[in-house]
Amino acid sequence: MTEVQMEMEVETNSSLQESAVPKPQVIYRCKKCRRIVAVEENVVQHEPGKGEECFAWKKRSGNPEQVQCSSIFVEPMKWMQTIHDGLVEEKLLCFGCNGRLGYFNWSGMQCSCGAWVNPAFQLNKSRIDECKSESNLPNPNLKTETG
Repeated sequence: MTEVQMEMEVETNSSLQESAVPKPQVIYRCKKCRRIVAVEENVVQHEPGKGEECFAWKKRSGNPEQVQCSSIFVEPMKWMQTIHDGLVEEKLLCFGCNGRLGYFNWSGMQCSCGAWVNPAFQLNKSRIDECKSESNLPNPNLKTETG
């Protein structure tokens, strides 16, 4: 076996090993009671808006810098009891400690970056912790409304 062939074989084996190692999954927990409220697959991505240009004059602070998102938006999940009550908009409360985690609005809402998300199930980053999980086991409490 030539040296080039050996290098190619080593590269192939190392890339197979890297793909076999599961990527740590991001989970979101309530800061108050530490219950898991969402996982990375539940997060609805959105294109960042134009920042303060998207807001009314009264809501602008005068800072022209790009604003980071202060919330994450997720799919509707079974633990969100208030969405089952038939309301169009309401607070999202933790199913463990009943603490306020965010807000939902079926008509949509504007993110702090200026982008509109429809429908919006918003979890405030200040009320949840973002953690890395080594296991990729699904949590039965985090079933989405569609599945």
